[in-house]
Amino acid sequence: MTDQHEIRHLSRGQWMFYGFLAIIGFLLFTEHRAHVLGILPYLILLACPLMHLFMHHGHGDHGSHHHGYSDHDASEGESK
Repeated sequence: MTDQHEIRHLSRGQWMFYGFLAIIGFLLFTEHRAHVLGILPYLILLACPLMHLFMHHGHGDHGSHHHGYSDHDASEGESK
């Protein structure tokens, strides 16, 4: 019976913590809205190269590392 009480107590504490974070987040946003919205265009411009860097990693590679040479061409080069 004490285990159920402890679980409910932790759950209430978590709800209070998340509520506190929501209130703090709302107050910070309302007080610093001009700063946040003023930097937003720069964040969008910064997101473009970062997405290109991280999302196109390995694009078109598909596991081949010989870059345009076929297996037949590579074997001819070794035999010469």
